[in-house]
Amino acid sequence: MITLEQLPVSRGGVPMRFARGHFATNHSHINCYVDITFQKTRLSEAKSVAKELVKRFSTTTLVDTVLCLDGTAVIGTCLANELTKTGFHNINLHKTIYVVEPEYNANSQIIFRDNIKPMIKGKHILVLMASMTTGFTAKRSIEAISYYGGYVAGCAAVYSAVENTGGFPVASVYTLSDLPEYESYDSRECPYCKKGIPIDALVNSFGYSVL
Repeated sequence: MITLEQLPVSRGGVPMRFARGHFATNHSHINCYVDITFQKTRLSEAKSVAKELVKRFSTTTLVDTVLCLDGTAVIGTCLANELTKTGFHNINLHKTIYVVEPEYNANSQIIFRDNIKPMIKGKHILVLMASMTTGFTAKRSIEAISYYGGYVAGCAAVYSAVENTGGFPVASVYTLSDLPEYESYDSRECPYCKKGIPIDALVNSFGYSVL
């Protein structure tokens, strides 16, 4: 059974929920699962996340497209709205911001169809994630953006355990300092596994599945 707790601090009306335990992600084992469900699905929280994130960008940051990973399209839409109304530079031909989600091929590589490519090529892309633990997924996105001729404007997440990834700083509402007990381990070096402690749940961008 997973018991969600809430940090006592709440920035801009964005509560942070997490659970302690032994969890397995696609890339690592972690001792805290950060739940971003409501921020991704509840409009009021998504708006609050967007308002907090936009504070962390310079008004000279160029953003043409928000690439929404981890099911963050609602947050991405709210963020695009904030970026267009707060005086941020926007060099998009239509004076707007595209909000797109990635597609993955059989090898889990990000691909963009021909109708989406114009929103990537030559554009300044903001990579948005729910949470960033190792930075692996963000790096894969950065590589895809470069491959399709885009430029990375920055990276953002509701929660991030890393300060930068792929050479780009990560803007986030909550950081490792808010949850200092958070640890991420290579699955082969996981201290919980070495002690024979079973995994509580499998976690990914969709949520968790108790074992």
